[in-house]
Amino acid sequence: MKQGSLVMAMIWMAVLSLLLFWLPLLGPLIAGFVGGRTAGSAGRGLLAAVLPAAVLCFVLVGFGTALAGLPLIGIIASAGLFVLIVAQSLPLLAGALVGGLTA
Repeated sequence: MKQGSLVMAMIWMAVLSLLLFWLPLLGPLIAGFVGGRTAGSAGRGLLAAVLPAAVLCFVLVGFGTALAGLPLIGIIASAGLFVLIVAQSLPLLAGALVGGLTA
């Protein structure tokens, strides 16, 4: 089985999520399915779904630390945001898993 592109999977997930925002459950599910198929496997599909949230949280650690002056405040704020983003994107993760398994 050939491995797909992780970057293209993330781009497909982001674009389709933005275009299908008006479908509350099906939009992220479709975006995750297409991104998982593009990624090529279930593990890579899940990584493509979670990696942008992790990168955003690392950036927010830096901004939170710079604004508050305390690294602990930045870490707490970004960890809470990461949990919120991952919990909100459960349909995206489920779609990425199913799409990766069918690839």
